[in-house]
Amino acid sequence: MALKEAWAADTDLGSRDPNNLNDHLKVTFEECLGEPDHSHALDCVWKYSYKCFNMCKLLCYLICTTICGIPMAICWGCFFACVTFCHVWNITPSIRAMEVNCSITKRIMSIGMDSCVNPCCEACGGIFSAFKK
Repeated sequence: MALKEAWAADTDLGSRDPNNLNDHLKVTFEECLGEPDHSHALDCVWKYSYKCFNMCKLLCYLICTTICGIPMAICWGCFFACVTFCHVWNITPSIRAMEVNCSITKRIMSIGMDSCVNPCCEACGGIFSAFKK
């Protein structure tokens, strides 16, 4: 993606987690707090605790994303740019160099196997080929 295309692109505001990366973060009041049958707070306490939990969770998230969302996006963008840089300029060429060097070792091992092991295997195969069921 070119720089101009990256800035011009818009995100889908309706589906913000299309790959369900953060399903484990769907936390509800009932998953965190629960009173057993023999221990109940006053109804108004339970009712307003529910409302406060949800409101504070939402407000805190909104405040954190407002303050930190763009700087964090910049940090993660830089991080993945560095990861891409390392793969393009270091890891992939290193793997390719190893493949080239290993292909020489493979050829040398193949020559040794063809010279030493294959004749023994062919001799054993010749001996056992005479046996039939």
